[in-house]
Amino acid sequence: MKRSIRLTEQTQVKPRVFTFGVCATSDPRIDKTARQRCGNIAAMTADVIADRVRMADGTLANVVWSPVLIDGEKQADIVASQFRNIGVDAIICVPDTWAFPQLTLISLLAHFPPTTPVNITCGNSGPKPGVVYAHAVNGALAQSGRLAALNVGTWPDTGVNPQMSESTADALVDWCYAAMTCAALKGRRVVVFGHDSMGMETALAHVIPTRNTFGLEIARLDMKLLSDMLAKRAYSEKELTTLRGWVEKHVGKRLQLRDHADSDRFDLSLAMYLIVRDLLADLNAVGGGFMSQLEWGSDPRGKVLPVADVMESLFNSTFDHNGDKPAMPFATEADVQGLLTMLYFTWLSGGAPPLFMDFRKVWEPWEIQALARKMKIRVSAKDVWGQRGFVDGDNSGSASFNWAARPGDSAGVCMKNVSMPLADPGYFPGGGNSVTFVSPGGIEGIAGRLAFHAPSSQFSLIWDEAITVDLPAKLSQAVCRTSTPIWPHTFVVPKYATMVEYKQYAPANHLHMTWKLRVARVQHWMDLACVRSVTPWSARPAWVAGTDRPQPLVKLIGG
Repeated sequence: MKRSIRLTEQTQVKPRVFTFGVCATSDPRIDKTARQRCGNIAAMTADVIADRVRMADGTLANVVWSPVLIDGEKQADIVASQFRNIGVDAIICVPDTWAFPQLTLISLLAHFPPTTPVNITCGNSGPKPGVVYAHAVNGALAQSGRLAALNVGTWPDTGVNPQMSESTADALVDWCYAAMTCAALKGRRVVVFGHDSMGMETALAHVIPTRNTFGLEIARLDMKLLSDMLAKRAYSEKELTTLRGWVEKHVGKRLQLRDHADSDRFDLSLAMYLIVRDLLADLNAVGGGFMSQLEWGSDPRGKVLPVADVMESLFNSTFDHNGDKPAMPFATEADVQGLLTMLYFTWLSGGAPPLFMDFRKVWEPWEIQALARKMKIRVSAKDVWGQRGFVDGDNSGSASFNWAARPGDSAGVCMKNVSMPLADPGYFPGGGNSVTFVSPGGIEGIAGRLAFHAPSSQFSLIWDEAITVDLPAKLSQAVCRTSTPIWPHTFVVPKYATMVEYKQYAPANHLHMTWKLRVARVQHWMDLACVRSVTPWSARPAWVAGTDRPQPLVKLIGG
């Protein structure tokens, strides 16, 4: 009698590395050399992905490819079995010859859930037209309502070992990041401390819609747990000393402390980071958020406690006292929609640090020009901030230390630009220290925010490409003083939106930006996650060549 298999009593879960499966279809009537070429294209494609696609923690994705050419149903079953046995999460088909759609890729996909991401990448080949097959199978999938991304690229029509063009590889890699982000975060969770975000409807934890749309869980812990763990000193005193020494080394006199009471409050802020970090790790979380206001540090009816700004900045940074680490998207004010935005942006960018900021003061061109004239500062036609205007992104928490410098700068360079003044007692009677810096100009990325629509239970992303700008020093100081000078400031200029449009269509009071994030990746992710793309900017074309991904056929014919 066959017996059941007892699994091990393991106590830890190691997140699984995402796996791409690459396969090639073919026609049984073609010659041996052409068949060899098909297999070589599959191997070449797999190597491109393996070399370029990283998970958010820096781990390279797994990539497998099958040398079995899918000529018909039998080979489709063989490759499907190979892919299922190894745990393939997304499928890339690279046809170089004509084949029969139902006998090949469609038969293969029958072995996988309908939500499995599918990409068809081909050269615009003439001799044995793989591109003809690509259109045939993509059309068949679209008719059935199945989403597939078609990447009609370029590789040589002849030769046994063709290499895809750089633009073809870029388009494929963009889709791979979107597929990995969408699929790898299903079943994962974020942890939010506290309840509703200061009553802000645009920030609520929509648990069921988030689960249904993204497959992501929202675990909620009461802030009392953190308060109790602080009181019990549920952290390593030795590590706290190390963390405090690291801050003092990098921030020095820019850490404002008046007395021992301020010093003790600052230590509590650092201890919060250590405790929450361990709680997130215990729950295998990929992100977090902290309500703070009002109960934690702003309501005098209770015991007011120090602000969480330093804790939140550490989570969103790619370093701490232990050296390099993955950015852990973390939202101030328990802003769950902001957290989701930062989480997906970070994964789509391969681990870039997210920026959380208030959609604070919008400076239209006429207004900043008027202030500059008043201060006798010349505005030239080359000054983007003077010609386009900008948003002063400014919030008390969650500002990644990375954004105090440029992409790729070391922790030491970033921290040289960071100050930690005492928190505003009006906002935060519990005391503690804020974080402040002014982000440098020239950082390009995407700024945007997810929004939720209850009647349709649908998420949208309102977004635009954006760049940060430098202001003349005196003007920068004046702009900072207009809002809250002791908080971080990032001056953001959208690419297409005018300032009138930008301030009209902000979906909430918080805005988020991630650098080195390509538009096509975000668009592919929205396709896969069924998130609506919202770009109500009159200057943005419907199609931006070299930037946008092609619309999936199923969306066009399905309405």
